Amino acid sequence: MRIGTPLSPSATKVMLLGAGELGKEVVIELQRLGVETIAVDRYANAPAQQVAHRGHVIDMTDGRAVRDVILKERPHLVVPEIEAIATDELVKIEAEGIARVIPTATAVHTTMNRERIRRLAAEELKLPTSPYAFSSSLAELEAAVARIGFPCFVKPVMSSSGKGQSKIRDVAGIAKAWDYALSAGRVKQPRVIVEGEIRFDFEITLLTVRHVGGTAFCDPVGHVQIDGDYVESWQPQPMSAAALERSRTIAKKITDALGGAGIFGVELFVKGDEVWFSEVSPRPHDTGLVTIVSQHQSEFALHARAILGLSVDISLRTPAASAVIYGGKDAKGIAFDGVDEALSVAGTELRLFGKPEAFKKRRMGVALARASDTDTARANAKRAASLVKPVER
Repeated sequence: MRIGTPLSPSATKVMLLGAGELGKEVVIELQRLGVETIAVDRYANAPAQQVAHRGHVIDMTDGRAVRDVILKERPHLVVPEIEAIATDELVKIEAEGIARVIPTATAVHTTMNRERIRRLAAEELKLPTSPYAFSSSLAELEAAVARIGFPCFVKPVMSSSGKGQSKIRDVAGIAKAWDYALSAGRVKQPRVIVEGEIRFDFEITLLTVRHVGGTAFCDPVGHVQIDGDYVESWQPQPMSAAALERSRTIAKKITDALGGAGIFGVELFVKGDEVWFSEVSPRPHDTGLVTIVSQHQSEFALHARAILGLSVDISLRTPAASAVIYGGKDAKGIAFDGVDEALSVAGTELRLFGKPEAFKKRRMGVALARASDTDTARANAKRAASLVKPVER
């Protein structure tokens, strides 16, 4: 792709739908390559809007609003950064030749719905997954849980970052899980997925890059999730050669089926040499924030290069880890104490995202640490994160 000059008739324009912390890093990488950037979100002053050339505030689940902002800006590429988008409209926009959607509009439409992506992975591609069922009523959920057994997990078919997810250990938890899933789903129609528990040794994100030269795999990222939301990650995650090969085979099959260009976060469960597919995101993954310090090109740089048709380098620079910094309180315009102490921990960096409003469990920043091994890096990242104290003004 020829890259023009920002804010000129020759500009190469990229629009992000969703302007959170991951989008912020993508915008920075695109701007380093001379791209004009537009960041769209549902609220003003989102992290990526603070660094993009322009920003817009719309309801991204409103197809007309999405179409209007794309027609107004006429970007060459539209890059979804979150799931809560009117993907049906993106499919139409791409089909009409108005803009190219990354990785493709169909891939975004498929992956934002757990039912569509699970049926693609398990039923069409025959990838190993946990046992599962779908339910549209409490009665159907009770029957599905009876078939799958305890413990199991209930998730809305459309949600993100662990919202609406529950672990059920007995019959008493079914109705509560149903109500919680409905409260957090992104659509009015009730629909949940029930998944049986897999007793895995660890879970990984295999960052998979579809680029001009083919498909490349970053070193596996290990991570810890609580209630479906990541709290720490590290790279590389040790695993057997057989498990790594199976992971790459699964990741290539699912990303080939989705198509397009860019980075995919393929989540997998690993036990010994066995590997199960869990989920896939057609965009940079939150657990991949560690790559800012661990790789020569972060997942954000890889995404920017891949979507522009440029060469990529997935090589590891050093073992590293990340640990989340939470808001700790519900408040607007919070400040952070302890930044100097955190940065005095060996090999650490911070990314404070600049979100205008904090919530107790909202991710407001991340501590990153590089070290000679991942255990040391994890300890240093968690220590640095603990030293950053969100405070009200």
